[in-house]
Amino acid sequence: MVYEKNGYELYTRKVKLKGGRDQVIYFFSKKKPKSGSKCDLPAGYVVGINKRTGLPYLKKA
Repeated sequence: MVYEKNGYELYTRKVKLKGGRDQVIYFFSKKKPKSGSKCDLPAGYVVGINKRTGLPYLKKA
């Protein structure tokens, strides 16, 4: 199931850091991004809304 908040969908993508380590990132987007796949809300995270911009973000619970 895809997580959605205020018209934004949650996506995930694996990125390679400079040290060579792989890390999974999560981000919200209204449009389909160039890379990444839709995902459900990860365990241990809650969604907040930025008061100034209205954009959703993830933070650890």
